[in-house]
Amino acid sequence: MGMPRVSIIILNWNGWRDTIECLESVYRLDYPSYDIVVVDNGSKDDSIERIKEYCRGGIRVESRFFKYDPSNKPIEVFEISRDNAERAFNLQSYEEHEVNRRLILLKNKKNYGFAGGNNIGIKFVLKFLKPDYVLLLNNDTVVSENLLKELVEMAESDKNIGIVGPKIYYYDYKGRSDVISFVGEDIVPWKGKGRRYGVGEVDRGQWDKPMEPDKIEGSCMLIKKNVFERIGLFDERYLIYYEETDFCIRAKRAGFKLKYCPTAKIWHKGGASSKGRPIADYFLARNKLIFVRKNFPNHLWKHYLYLIFYEFWIKLGKYLFFRRSSEALWYYLTGLVDGYKAIRSFSEQLDQMLINRAIDLEEKSKLLIKKFIFKLSLHSCKKKENL
Repeated sequence: MGMPRVSIIILNWNGWRDTIECLESVYRLDYPSYDIVVVDNGSKDDSIERIKEYCRGGIRVESRFFKYDPSNKPIEVFEISRDNAERAFNLQSYEEHEVNRRLILLKNKKNYGFAGGNNIGIKFVLKFLKPDYVLLLNNDTVVSENLLKELVEMAESDKNIGIVGPKIYYYDYKGRSDVISFVGEDIVPWKGKGRRYGVGEVDRGQWDKPMEPDKIEGSCMLIKKNVFERIGLFDERYLIYYEETDFCIRAKRAGFKLKYCPTAKIWHKGGASSKGRPIADYFLARNKLIFVRKNFPNHLWKHYLYLIFYEFWIKLGKYLFFRRSSEALWYYLTGLVDGYKAIRSFSEQLDQMLINRAIDLEEKSKLLIKKFIFKLSLHSCKKKENL
């Protein structure tokens, strides 16, 4: 029996330099059964042409983590538009090529965000490639050669494991590559965020034991196909940030285990598409409110207190005195306002279902009461007539 098939989805948005370094590292995997699908999220630069040029062997990738390998070039590119991706794909022609000499390039007309862009890729691979697993991988990462082998081995060890994540290092932490960025996170519902383990620590083996956290980071997560079958895709309301946290919480509640695999490793540059941009402050503020309301509605009032009496003042000091950015403060405040509006709308939609049920019951009750009053009045009239 062959190894489980893994479809790797890499989302690109105006970041071809990061993407080709990521691709070069992925093509070095020691795993025999994988696909690579690059989903271009409506890039405005020349990303598509540059990625194809890399595949032809026209761009030599420079990296501190590996030496460029020209032996698998040229790479056959199967270029597909968003519209055609939903209709047909020549799987036979695609599978004539070795795993490290083929690439699917799926082109979106606009930027659908992390959730929407990945959902398009996930739907494509589930329909045409029929993988056992989907690996979501950020384009600003570099992977170890044994990444897939280790992740899949852990996932296969227990049928209840739905999502597996690696040990994640900073790509460059003051010149070091052995500083941990993420190994797992446990959510604190009333804060709307979690306790992130290992962050900023030099790796001395202290996180070398597997564990079951609440969250696996979206920069690299291996997902069994039946997770999608049971809980669906990513919630596109988030656009960016919190979509993978929401997905992980839904998976756990559906009975799946989340596992951290310390023997699988990647190096992550971190937030390449939004790094240093105030738009990140907006989405983090907005989406945190949506996340708490959706997943922990009983903790929403505590979260309001946390925001009003603690977080707001910390953020105010950070933006005005540390970052000295009134623009970032404005984005943060706008995110809070929009998040509140979103959850009001979200609450009304959810509550409307209960209201409709109540109305149905109330209408039935009213009809019964009307019938009773009508019969009572009829009876009274007959009595008066008899008198």
